[in-house]
Amino acid sequence: MGLKLKVDSKEIPLNEFVEKILSGTIVGAVTSLKGVKNDWKKIEIEISQ
Repeated sequence: MGLKLKVDSKEIPLNEFVEKILSGTIVGAVTSLKGVKNDWKKIEIEISQ
């Protein structure tokens, strides 16, 4: 599983531990939502302030 973090278009490097924690949390939350299939290919999240 791959994860990229970009802040203001700058990619932020993640170590393996942080990548696993973030991706596991996001995948777990998203796949538990009604209407999301188990065979998903890509999840995109955009946060703005």
